Amino acid sequence: MDLAGFRIGHAANAEFHTGCTVLLCPEGTVASADVRGPAPGSREIALLGMDKPIEHIHAVLLTGGSAFGLAAADGVMRYLAERGIGHPTPIKAIPLVASAVVYDLILGLGQVFPDADMGYAACEAAETQDVAQGNVGAGAGVTVGKWAGFGGIMKSGFGLAVHWEDDLVVGAAVVVNAVGDVVNEDGTVLAGAHDGQGGWLVSQDPYRRFPTASPPQTGTNTTLAAVFTNAWLTKAQANRLAQRAHDGLAIAIRPVHTTHDGDTAFALATCRVDADFDAVANIAVSTVIAAIRSSVLHAVSVGSFPGLASS
Repeated sequence: MDLAGFRIGHAANAEFHTGCTVLLCPEGTVASADVRGPAPGSREIALLGMDKPIEHIHAVLLTGGSAFGLAAADGVMRYLAERGIGHPTPIKAIPLVASAVVYDLILGLGQVFPDADMGYAACEAAETQDVAQGNVGAGAGVTVGKWAGFGGIMKSGFGLAVHWEDDLVVGAAVVVNAVGDVVNEDGTVLAGAHDGQGGWLVSQDPYRRFPTASPPQTGTNTTLAAVFTNAWLTKAQANRLAQRAHDGLAIAIRPVHTTHDGDTAFALATCRVDADFDAVANIAVSTVIAAIRSSVLHAVSVGSFPGLASS
């Protein structure tokens, strides 16, 4: 599988259902991000802003553990530093690792969090083909369909989709921990809030209103997306591509970008192939949609939370 030179690796704690996923970037990767969640947990995101002069980063970390899981970035930095990879400074190359978290404390009850060793292990496991999906890495403890309360939750996970067209590669890696449902192309529910008897709760409330008694907590649901390509992009175009990635979230997840979601999208470009930006962006939207659906199609049941790969 051609991942445009990127390598993706997972590490997880299977007992406590938490983990992290790293995207190791080829040299010279241009990056930006677009954050639309009200309570995102992140590290080095500000560096990717349009007002910041640094264009290149060395890795993106998607991690569970909420803010505790940001510690895994230390392991990614150590892995890169040992190989002399980083932003040059007079004393030492400093690895730039942009990171974002999901709140996956439900399944493991917050007893274990991704740490530096787990981040390092994810780097050691990074590969360019046969990348696992579902209950792996940062997808180990994520769920969807929480808008109606905890009784109808389903298991989701990590998803990947890649599009090849001549020399152009555009892909998306996602971790789906949404308060909303993941939907099919026709708008029907693929995975989400269910009634336990084979039906979807959206049939009882097409507006998917949150329960007034015990609504999902703000900041405890997040979808993370990392779009990657070998197209030649400026940092401004990468920022725009990150914005367009959210179009894929809006098509595949309903509702999305709510006050309960910390949705964050990264865009990464290796700048190897000349391509029309709008074509790249349109393909990226499609790959995000496909990756989101793949994340639930590969998810295996955990406890009382059913997964489509188990049915």
